[in-house]
Amino acid sequence: MAVGDRIKRVRQFRGLTQKELGKLVGFDEKTADIRIAQYESNTRKPKEELLIKIADALEVNFRSLYEPYNYAAEDVMFTLFDLDEHYRITIHDVTDEEYPGETHKAVQFNYFLLDEFFEEWALRKKELAEGIISKSEYMEWKLNWPSTAGEDPSVKWRHS
Repeated sequence: MAVGDRIKRVRQFRGLTQKELGKLVGFDEKTADIRIAQYESNTRKPKEELLIKIADALEVNFRSLYEPYNYAAEDVMFTLFDLDEHYRITIHDVTDEEYPGETHKAVQFNYFLLDEFFEEWALRKKELAEGIISKSEYMEWKLNWPSTAGEDPSVKWRHS
């Protein structure tokens, strides 16, 4: 997903207009909506400094907006190759719980901190599936991670 698409998704999630977001980041009222529209349509790409301001205005982690380059399978593989140099990755066959009989490859990192991150992510996905948290709460958790992580997060993400 391109940066502009990410900005638009979060802006809409926050219930803001393009003009409101533009004004929050300091654009002139007359051009605020035009500038944000240019970024959301991917006509222009905000520089890092502006993207940080947009993230602050949207109250999300900057990293939830910037564009990673891991969407092509080949790019994911090269990222995994690099990670393998640091975390000793192993590859396993796993049975698909949703579709019994199907098997897939799973990647295992030999890195305890990632295990903790994945464990909490699995918990949030389970809570979402069981209706314990809403889609909105799950999105909030992801958008502000890691500030939403742990027992006493610095960013509150649950509505209740």
